[in-house]
Amino acid sequence: MLMEQTVQTLKTLRLPGMLAAFEEQQTNSAAASLSFDERFAMLVDREQTWRENRRVSRLLREARMKSGQACLEDVRYGTDRKLDKASMAQLGSCQWIRAHQNVILTGATGCGKTWLACALGNAACRQGLSVAYVRTPRFFEELRIAHGDGSFGKKLASLSKTDLLILDDWGLAALNQSERNDLLEVLDDRVGSRSTLITSQLPVEHWHAYLNDPTLADAILDRVIHAAHKIALAGESMRKQKELQ
Repeated sequence: MLMEQTVQTLKTLRLPGMLAAFEEQQTNSAAASLSFDERFAMLVDREQTWRENRRVSRLLREARMKSGQACLEDVRYGTDRKLDKASMAQLGSCQWIRAHQNVILTGATGCGKTWLACALGNAACRQGLSVAYVRTPRFFEELRIAHGDGSFGKKLASLSKTDLLILDDWGLAALNQSERNDLLEVLDDRVGSRSTLITSQLPVEHWHAYLNDPTLADAILDRVIHAAHKIALAGESMRKQKELQ
């Protein structure tokens, strides 16, 4: 009777991790030899683990990354890719996000920029940081729609609270004046308080010309390039290598 009441109470209090551990203890004879403090500590630890796992699952779901299974443990190194293991280990710690720095990944199409960006995004989620992944052309479309339905301010507020914003495929199409203004608004809210990761086929030195507005380009690039980790990927297309396997 007492066990049934305890189970019901744990359900009412919404403590599923603790409930699962409690039920396991009732069927595990080894648990009977433990002290009350030890058994209670096990219950609390299970609840904490359950909540952490649930938070990570939610962050990964909300990030909506293109390569959801990408992880830093699977990164392919080699002299042809120009990827430094020490630098990747440092980025994998996510300290750059906590320090509100940026990352810029450049390289030819197919070299693995998107995959690596998602791997860094997944690492961030697993450390409890919020992430938003979006392809840059779609990002500007979302902002255009937000202007139309009056939710632009709400959209900016949401983005300003996201620990890491991943803008994939930067520089694929020319920007109009409205898009340049919106980009500056988004980045201005993030500078010094949040982090942005950008992937692009365009080398960084061509970004000023791509933005096609000297004044706005200076303002935008100052907010992106300042305190940014730059990685220029090289080597053959990863897609072609997979096709040959």
